[in-house]
Amino acid sequence: MTEKSDLAAIRNIGIMAHIDAGKTTTTERILFYSGRVHRMGEVDKGTATMDWMSQEQERGITITSAATTCAWKDTVINIIDTPGHVDFTVEVERSLRILDGAIGIFCAVAGVQPQSETVWRQADRYGTPRIAYINKMDRIGADFYRAVNMIRNGLGSEPVLLHLPIGAEDLFSGVIDLIRLKAYIYEEDSGEHFLVKELTDEQMEEALEYRQELLEKLAEFDDGILEKYLDSDEISVEEIQHALRVLTIQNKIVPVLCGSSFKNKGVQMLLDAVVDYLPSPLDIPPVKGVNPKSGEEIIRQADVAGPLCALAFKVAVDPYVGKLTYFRIYSGKAKVGSTIMNSGKNRRERITKILKMHANHREEIQEAFAGDIVAGVGLKDTVTGDTLCSEHDSIILEAIQFPEPVVDVAIEAKTKADQDKIGESLRRLAEEDPTFRTRVDAESGQTIISGMGELHLEIIVDRLLREFKVNANVGKPQVSYKETVKKKHGAEARFDKQAGGRGQFAHVILDIAPRAEGQGVLFVDKSNQEHIPKEFVPAIESGVLEGLQAGILAGYPVDDVEVTLKGGTYHEVDSTEQAFKVAAVMALKDALQAAEPVLLEPIMDIEIVSPEEYVGDIISDLNARRGRVMGFEENRHSKIINGEVPLAETFGYATALRSASQGRASFSMQIKNFAEVPASKAREIMAKRYGIPLQDL
Repeated sequence: MTEKSDLAAIRNIGIMAHIDAGKTTTTERILFYSGRVHRMGEVDKGTATMDWMSQEQERGITITSAATTCAWKDTVINIIDTPGHVDFTVEVERSLRILDGAIGIFCAVAGVQPQSETVWRQADRYGTPRIAYINKMDRIGADFYRAVNMIRNGLGSEPVLLHLPIGAEDLFSGVIDLIRLKAYIYEEDSGEHFLVKELTDEQMEEALEYRQELLEKLAEFDDGILEKYLDSDEISVEEIQHALRVLTIQNKIVPVLCGSSFKNKGVQMLLDAVVDYLPSPLDIPPVKGVNPKSGEEIIRQADVAGPLCALAFKVAVDPYVGKLTYFRIYSGKAKVGSTIMNSGKNRRERITKILKMHANHREEIQEAFAGDIVAGVGLKDTVTGDTLCSEHDSIILEAIQFPEPVVDVAIEAKTKADQDKIGESLRRLAEEDPTFRTRVDAESGQTIISGMGELHLEIIVDRLLREFKVNANVGKPQVSYKETVKKKHGAEARFDKQAGGRGQFAHVILDIAPRAEGQGVLFVDKSNQEHIPKEFVPAIESGVLEGLQAGILAGYPVDDVEVTLKGGTYHEVDSTEQAFKVAAVMALKDALQAAEPVLLEPIMDIEIVSPEEYVGDIISDLNARRGRVMGFEENRHSKIINGEVPLAETFGYATALRSASQGRASFSMQIKNFAEVPASKAREIMAKRYGIPLQDL
């Protein structure tokens, strides 16, 4: 059985970064040097272990977070390699929710980029301790110190240097260890062996300067080191490492290392840092939840002997074993064949298999313990964010919050057989991915799929056609607009239908009012039992929520509103749930009409990196797309333009940017907020939506 001491020898870590910073390449090197694989895979050759999906291999990017396990210095390291593309942020979100620590990888040339900022903020939200690894020191334009300053100024963290690079670009040959004052020099391509050398006089002078900064920073937080530092006493390697570990786990500092994963330099030191400074399950605060019956808070310590408490963080469909449910065990143990409770749904589940995952390879085990990240087979009703626990000791952990999708695509089956198949396939894909939604458009009857971006939906469609063998016609990506209201307004509606025999009667009075952005929809019941019996209120709420699925301007979902049921009347014989539902929809539509409805569109933060000579043309094009420039940054070889632009104006932007810069500029985007669509643009959208000439609106 796993003992408490074993928990101290576990690291559950994620690898996170902007796209193309080298996450998957670094993971491949970690697996090779730890002996988990015997040949290093390469992303650009489609041979990376962790990028196992055909869509990942073809595009050379990570799409789904892949889990694996390796061992280093008697420590078990469970690794989740997460995607860097903004369309797959959900994979980072759900991974960080269950991880104890993370490695943030930064490109030595680009430094902090938009998506690296996004994932860093996600880690801040979960309080995840992390170390920073400045990768690609061999690239032209690599600047270690600039990247460190960007972490300090751009991310608001406190970077503490443990390494200095020896050389840069083509001359990068190893690192200086500031704790031990040694040089690690790589002289062979595989990187398996490196020489430990004494520092030259020049290296020693620079190293002592930065080691002084390291000790000063530790002395700010550690009284023992402060005392020795003031007395000019020798501070041992063990004392420095202990202070670094404590402060990293407390999120007061971020240790910084450097290397070149592609050129096999610096990865062993990164593994050492994971073991030395990132937390074990015993080092992080115990997980908190609530009792599903009483609602009181419960705390679960990381303890194998405790009751089972686990969080399902990912669902995947495996062609060989069916539905896989990935879960992190916080306390207790799970056994093959045992019955456990899905506390949120109050359903019993039976685990038929437990698998240790290595990307898409599986290793069957009979038991999993606190601290483990595994996949279970046989969990029929469990989805992302559900809590799994023992039947006699229930707990519900906080669910995972996911962003709303912003891009729509219409999809139609080619045959009747495909129509049946498409529904089941979309259901399974939505089960895997909480940011993927499907709905049927009330106006056209088409199936609409929604996701986080063009690439996200491109991958979904590709999987539908290839993996699920569905024949379908696919439309062009469209923006997922929303509607909301700008002022409070009330309305009432009476539904009275008499047609022989028992009639249908309902009378509803309600208010609608705007809420702050991102607050969502809220239904409040302030009605009187004498006017509307409580058994009819759920039907009214159902009618309101259904009515909000299609607004009155262009049929888009209504968001960020509060609907309050004020009152109404009923008939003892003729009133029914269906009548109240219809009356609620009628009143809602009238209230929406009078409350100044407006269209909202997603606004994207955009970062464009371009040589100086193309900046003027790029800014002109951005302005033409209703974009705004928010600021500039200087890079050694280029200019960085920071701005914002409506998502609707970015379709096909990659091609336009390439032609404006002779292929030398690049850009990245992430969702910023939703904003009101200008009136003239709103009229265009409505005309297109309803297929009528603009002048007829």
